[in-house]
Amino acid sequence: MRCKALLSWSSGKDSAWALHVLREQGEYDVVGLLTTINEAGDRVAMHAVRTTLLESQAAAAGLPLWRVPIPSPCSDVQYEAAMAAVIGRARGAGITAVAFGDLFLADIRAYRERQLAGSGVTPLFPLWQRPTAALAREMIAAGVRARLTCVDPRFLAADFAGRAFDDRLLRDLPVTVDPCGENGEFHTFLCAGPMLAHDVPVRVGGPVSRDGFVFVDLEPTTQPDERSA
Repeated sequence: MRCKALLSWSSGKDSAWALHVLREQGEYDVVGLLTTINEAGDRVAMHAVRTTLLESQAAAAGLPLWRVPIPSPCSDVQYEAAMAAVIGRARGAGITAVAFGDLFLADIRAYRERQLAGSGVTPLFPLWQRPTAALAREMIAAGVRARLTCVDPRFLAADFAGRAFDDRLLRDLPVTVDPCGENGEFHTFLCAGPMLAHDVPVRVGGPVSRDGFVFVDLEPTTQPDERSA
């Protein structure tokens, strides 16, 4: 019998690709998507994606959502308490691992390992240290479609928000920006890919600046890659 695992799900391409890799490897049975939700906005924390779209992704992935509600703003103490509670729940359900889509940030990995130490739940990093330029091209070639839902204007112009994650985007990124946005230069929302049974198309609204970032509001639509004025 395979060990049960949760996947830390941001709604973006990296966590989605981690799901694809774990399913291909077959060592773990991914039984749920673990997502922190901003209680005030009812959106995915950091990515600011509507929970309705998150639910559509989970349905397309064929997995239940494990919501972790957090306040806004959220202190480290509050965040860690919320995560400890859900890890306790997972352990009670016989889940022995949590997977993350981290690529190369050693401090983030070390933090996750510290938080899970002694919990009986093992952290997994199926994409760890994969070269990000090659990884980005591999995702796109495999049918991953995503939209940039948030950009850090210190690294990218505001008009990158809302763009498709595709070969053209990779060509247009400044050389100082990681092709997968691993340093926080941008965040994405997954619309399609081999880990989903069907597409989750979105309409892209106008940009909004908040908390030092530029966001676009993604809305559900029946038309693929639709962009509103």
